[in-house]
Amino acid sequence: MKLSVVIPDYCDPLLIKTIDSLLEGSELGSDLEVIAVIDGYEPEFALREDPRVRYIKLGKNRGMRGAINAGVDIAKGEFIMRTDEHCCFGKGYDKILTDACQPNEIMTARRYYLDPVKWEVMQDKGFVDYEKLVIQNVSEGVRKFSGKPWKERDEKRKDVMVDETQAQQGSMWIANREFFLKTVGELDTESYGPLIQDSVEVSMKYWKAGGRVMVNKNSWFAHKHRDFPRTHNNGSPENPAQNEKGYKYALDTWEKYYQEVLLPRWVDWGK
Repeated sequence: MKLSVVIPDYCDPLLIKTIDSLLEGSELGSDLEVIAVIDGYEPEFALREDPRVRYIKLGKNRGMRGAINAGVDIAKGEFIMRTDEHCCFGKGYDKILTDACQPNEIMTARRYYLDPVKWEVMQDKGFVDYEKLVIQNVSEGVRKFSGKPWKERDEKRKDVMVDETQAQQGSMWIANREFFLKTVGELDTESYGPLIQDSVEVSMKYWKAGGRVMVNKNSWFAHKHRDFPRTHNNGSPENPAQNEKGYKYALDTWEKYYQEVLLPRWVDWGK
């Protein structure tokens, strides 16, 4: 098996369209498996029956991080890919990304915005390649790591098709499974809470291990635009989001490393 795609899902009817896009865009054939993790609920929509698709039904809601862990735990692929359940994908995404991704890299693709009603890429919104890792003020006394679109680097590095970036949204990434398990293991569901900052945790652990965070512009995906109503539920009554806890823990754990190691390493990137 070349690639295992893990989709953490809680009550999102767009799951099936996402699975269909993964299957239709694939060029790996039987070397692809899609693992949809049904996170503690019973779907009211028909599931897609296909030999490449596997479903895990968790008896209790674990949240996004726990659902990703459950999917990775049974993945058979040389590579694992994590994606949200409201995305579509370019033709050959799986072969393009697995051919390019080195063992110590975590890689995302060019990100467009998805109109989930028309199920079309919103071409007028443009796309995101590079993101700068910043610390953002969320509200009074609340800060968090965040990715900020980096237009200056977009222009300067427009001809570099596979390149390092400082941040990724987290809605889709791919990684060598063996290196991921050695470097990250399971996502930390206790310290960060069930839902947030997973891309921060993964990226920081890759950098600490000598790895890299990459963007591959030869492939693309489109993530549901935030202007559209929520089609899924991020925090069930049994599993509240705990956002502020996660933001604080990420900063307590990684801010010094970010300030003292990463920013000096990236100082020439803006030139």
